[in-house]
Amino acid sequence: MTEGQQRAYEQNWRRWGLEHAAGRQDFAAAFGRTAPLVLEIGFGMGASLVEMAAAAPQRNFIGVEVHRPGVGRLLHDMAARDIDNIRVYRHDAVEVLRDCIAPGCLDTVQVFFPDPWHKKRHHKRRLIQPPFVDLLATRLKPGGTLHLATDWENYALQMMEVLSASADFTNTCAGEAFAPRPQHRPPTKFERRGERLGHGVWDLVFQRV
Repeated sequence: MTEGQQRAYEQNWRRWGLEHAAGRQDFAAAFGRTAPLVLEIGFGMGASLVEMAAAAPQRNFIGVEVHRPGVGRLLHDMAARDIDNIRVYRHDAVEVLRDCIAPGCLDTVQVFFPDPWHKKRHHKRRLIQPPFVDLLATRLKPGGTLHLATDWENYALQMMEVLSASADFTNTCAGEAFAPRPQHRPPTKFERRGERLGHGVWDLVFQRV
């Protein structure tokens, strides 16, 4: 961590951090209000999450990230911009979903540019797999949104295959079509890097049925 990230972590974690060890979370109490709840898994350095939270003050955002410098950077940016509608877990996303989030309480789940594990022998390590999607479905409200994005075409096709096979989700685009990039999703560092490398970007927007 940089000195700034470490300082932001130490100064702001008690205010905005959430602990997995606390178990099932009362998010209305954590935010001091009831509002539509958005979960972002793997926010990296947090720049796009801060932009989305700033643009949607009527929503509550939960960020989950295991990378401590990224959490420090997010907390730094939240403090600098006085953004109070994000709460943060520094923990494994599967365990947070399983242990801390009540069934049917999320309005939106977003996973942007997860590790593609691009070598074929590592594809089993990819996050978007049927058991994980099944878990997400239990935490989303009926009618809730699952929004995925990747700059690896092979992973995009796998995501489409997994979600299309799920009885819990329906594609908001006709058939097995990818979605246009929604305006509310700011470009991320990974997206810009992918564009420089000549990669495409694929968004998938599914609804919990």
